[in-house]
Amino acid sequence: MHVVLAGGGTAGHIEPALALADALRRHDPSVGITALGTERGLETRLVPERGYELALIPAVPLPRKPTPELITVPGRLRGTVRAAQDVIERVNADVVVGFGGYVAMPAYFAAKRAGVPIVVHEANARPGLANKIGARYTDFVAVSTPDSKLRDSRYIGIPLRRTIATLDRNAVRPEARHYFGLDQRLPTLLVSGGSQGARRLNETVQAIAPRLQQYGVQILHAVGPKNELPVVDDIPGMPPYRPVPYVDRMDLAYAAADMMLCRAGAMTVAELAAVGLPAAFVPLPIGNGEQRLNAQPMVKAGGGLLVDDAELTPEWVLQNVLPVLTDPARLWDMSRSAAEFGRRDADELLVRMVYEAIEASRGGRRRG
Repeated sequence: MHVVLAGGGTAGHIEPALALADALRRHDPSVGITALGTERGLETRLVPERGYELALIPAVPLPRKPTPELITVPGRLRGTVRAAQDVIERVNADVVVGFGGYVAMPAYFAAKRAGVPIVVHEANARPGLANKIGARYTDFVAVSTPDSKLRDSRYIGIPLRRTIATLDRNAVRPEARHYFGLDQRLPTLLVSGGSQGARRLNETVQAIAPRLQQYGVQILHAVGPKNELPVVDDIPGMPPYRPVPYVDRMDLAYAAADMMLCRAGAMTVAELAAVGLPAAFVPLPIGNGEQRLNAQPMVKAGGGLLVDDAELTPEWVLQNVLPVLTDPARLWDMSRSAAEFGRRDADELLVRMVYEAIEASRGGRRRG
């Protein structure tokens, strides 16, 4: 069996694809896996690091919404679709699994032309253009939220790395806090604006950090690799403030924390829910509003707080985040609510859907 994955561009598209690849290999170590990508995406680093084949095709940016520019897409896509079809035919693909983004739409068109079954996974609450089109070509559509707008879809959650999906925060906490040089006993706030950081979160946390420390809260702050690190010296008798450029062990960061202040990307929300870590979500104020929609189900379930980017101030953190961090009973309730909303088995459910799509396709060919 050979599976072609189409989920390049951002980590939000790539990580679920790689989690599915890992799950497929657990079921069948001999399965062939090829990921489609472009030269400009993070997949050029992430896919080879995980040991999977990467096939590059030309990038064709897609408009986020229907605009006059949409008319030009088929012509610009023609060469990219041909390149994707060449890959599908070269590896003799049994199925194409798309996760949205630049490479998904040409992959869907190429699979349809090649007669290869399609599986679509949509991570965001508001689906993108590529997956809206891909969903028209298949009966096998998986979504991350129960109120998705994609037709005839199955709610499975988002495939996660096994280090996250199997994480026991309580059991790993001592190791995690030692790893980051944190106190074992103090309430801990984890802050991250995503892989590149977020200026609004950084400025707010750097301004409020001394006040949080005075209240006995320690902070692990991933500021982003391209952002300037604040100069911080440990003050005797005060809780630690640990600014770092990047966290490559998010499993340990989640285990070390009692609460997180973060954006609301689909992967972040899914990981926090899966591990039961409460969060204060600050949706990115650009795009089509999908980050707010991503966070709302977990917030509604009682596992998080929600604040607009423009309203995130040091005072808001003091009035809303600090009372949670210093109330163990409320932390416990929010953690339990987040975990009840979370899905840890999405990778296995998506593997099952992949096999269903292949079997349905073979059955159709036999009947024909």
